[in-house]
Amino acid sequence: MICFWILLAIPALAQPSWEPQASVDIMEALKKTGAPSVSVVIIQDGNVAFSKAFGKADLASNRAAETATRYAVGSISKQFTVAAILLLQEEGRLSLDDKVGKFFPDLTQANQITIRQILSHTAGYEDFAPQDYLIPEWTHPTTSAAILEKWARKPLNFDPGSRWQYSNTGYVLAGSIVEKASGKPLVAFLREKILDPLGMASAGDCNDRSTVDATAYTRFALGPPRPVGREAKGWYDGAGELCMAAPDLAKWDLGFLQHKILSPASYEQFTREVPLQNGDASHYALGLSVRDFHGIPTLTHGGEVSGFLALDEMFPTRRGAVIILSNEDGISLIEPLGAELAQLVFLPSQPAESAADTARVRAILEDLRRGKVQADQLTENLRSYFTPEALQDIRTSLAGLGPLKSVTRSNEALRGGMTYRSYHAQFSKKTVGLSVYITPDGKFEQFMVVESL
Repeated sequence: MICFWILLAIPALAQPSWEPQASVDIMEALKKTGAPSVSVVIIQDGNVAFSKAFGKADLASNRAAETATRYAVGSISKQFTVAAILLLQEEGRLSLDDKVGKFFPDLTQANQITIRQILSHTAGYEDFAPQDYLIPEWTHPTTSAAILEKWARKPLNFDPGSRWQYSNTGYVLAGSIVEKASGKPLVAFLREKILDPLGMASAGDCNDRSTVDATAYTRFALGPPRPVGREAKGWYDGAGELCMAAPDLAKWDLGFLQHKILSPASYEQFTREVPLQNGDASHYALGLSVRDFHGIPTLTHGGEVSGFLALDEMFPTRRGAVIILSNEDGISLIEPLGAELAQLVFLPSQPAESAADTARVRAILEDLRRGKVQADQLTENLRSYFTPEALQDIRTSLAGLGPLKSVTRSNEALRGGMTYRSYHAQFSKKTVGLSVYITPDGKFEQFMVVESL
């Protein structure tokens, strides 16, 4: 066991230059969505650079969210279940390549499905919890054994290894394997091996309620936050049972990024994408999605249980992470905000969108809708592009799209000694793309309107 009993300290940086803008972005996101609160931690260069809570943990009592406020992290819990399995493998109690039948022989095709497959969502067990709202069945207590009896004895959705399909059932099974192999309840095992050693004092079973817990809210369409019930005991176990404060989740991320949690071999298996049998990509390792953010490798997972949304994005090559915990479901908040914060922190060379530049692009687009161009703003090359035929096609094809509602920059880069910018132009009936090159003297070398699917 490597470094597991070393309490992880979290050093903090001096206020980074992007901190004021991050706070503004978070507050604007709360205002725009109406979400009660978020708690956000940003790790940069192996240090906690930002840790703040915004909004209300409870609306009725006007209780403010604090960094110590606990939120349900939902399926982010799956990372901890994977770590438990890998620790047990290091101790020789099991192997990722063991068949499920070694521990639960009566489940469907148990002697054909490996532990690795249930952890990578390639086993074929049907997900017992695909809904994004609280169904009546979940308000009554259950057990992992009852879930497995009902759902893991059904015919598989596909042959093991042939497809990828998210399955909470598989992770309830994984948590049960941890309990059989270790002889301890899952959360007790996690507390002994991971939570306490990393100093994650707030982390634990969501059923063990705390006075610092955020209240759960939901939303119907664009309505206001509404208090919502929580899942009863026994429903999620290894799939999504944990609650914690955001700074404690940061301790997990720091330990993960610094390879202090597992052996190098375990870490490699944890983060390696599991391909399908035919070689197709799954974009999933073990309890982690394998993605990239503008070319930066990213290990990420979201979480959702009734009344809570969570996001944990790690950027190993930047020794960084973005953590967002929120106490309302039914809204699009954490992923757009996460991307905005990651852009701000990890891609500082990407300049902020200029209102003046965007207004200038919008003006040219409006001129094109009328079949006109201002020649003094264009290079000779671009003037040659806008032939009478081109101007007529642009005017005709854009005529039926309705009023232009917004123009938003989506990317900026350098190429050929010029600045390249792409934009989304949203009309009332359709959104189109704009591909723009600007010369150092401010003229447009390219202004193309393109189909946007």
